[in-house]
Amino acid sequence: MSWYVVTGGGRGIGRAIVERLVAGGGHVAVIEFDASALEWASGQDRIVPVIGDASDPAVAARAAAVGEPLTGWVNNAAIFEDAWLHEDPLRVASLIGRNLNPVIVGSAAAIGAGCPAIVNVSSHQGQRPVRGALAYATAKAAVEGLTRALAVDYGPRGVRVNAVALGSIATSRSDAHGEEFAREIALLQPLGRLGRATEVADAVAFLLSDAASFINGAVIPVDGGRSAQGRDPEER
Repeated sequence: MSWYVVTGGGRGIGRAIVERLVAGGGHVAVIEFDASALEWASGQDRIVPVIGDASDPAVAARAAAVGEPLTGWVNNAAIFEDAWLHEDPLRVASLIGRNLNPVIVGSAAAIGAGCPAIVNVSSHQGQRPVRGALAYATAKAAVEGLTRALAVDYGPRGVRVNAVALGSIATSRSDAHGEEFAREIALLQPLGRLGRATEVADAVAFLLSDAASFINGAVIPVDGGRSAQGRDPEER
């Protein structure tokens, strides 16, 4: 029996990851701060809600103990809020922590539980920040550094740690931006469209599987080629 933990698994990309792991025969403990975000999972016997803050070690430990042994852990929980350093440096520092701390705590719980595979969800902004998103971009850059460091420290114990760096993915949040946003994304991402949450979920499931048994410390772009492209006004 395969057991997984997914943080922030109630909506959007997190939900797609949960559904993909369940479709593959797995059981999933889902850490979610908002209980209402998991109403869709009611009655599904292979999904176990763990309500609480993913940055709380007690919550992470509770999720780790739901099913043993653990097959994989996905650190997906994140928040995105604009903040300017010159206006409120303490708020920026807090936002960095709110995105990074759940990954640190989740990874520690996974390693302590003997989980052999961890996947951290990062962003293209970890390497190429968007203006006004300093806190988010800084946290994601730290997540990628943490991914590599964990792979080095815990690889000798048989723990693989990888990350997916996402481009713009179609979610309810992106839907709110409208058609102009979609047109701009078509220019930024060489495949010419937003990614699908199910495509992210497939990549995560692969990295958790035995098919990725020699992949460790990798940050894999799931971005339609966005990170490979250098847009230039002289390109034509």
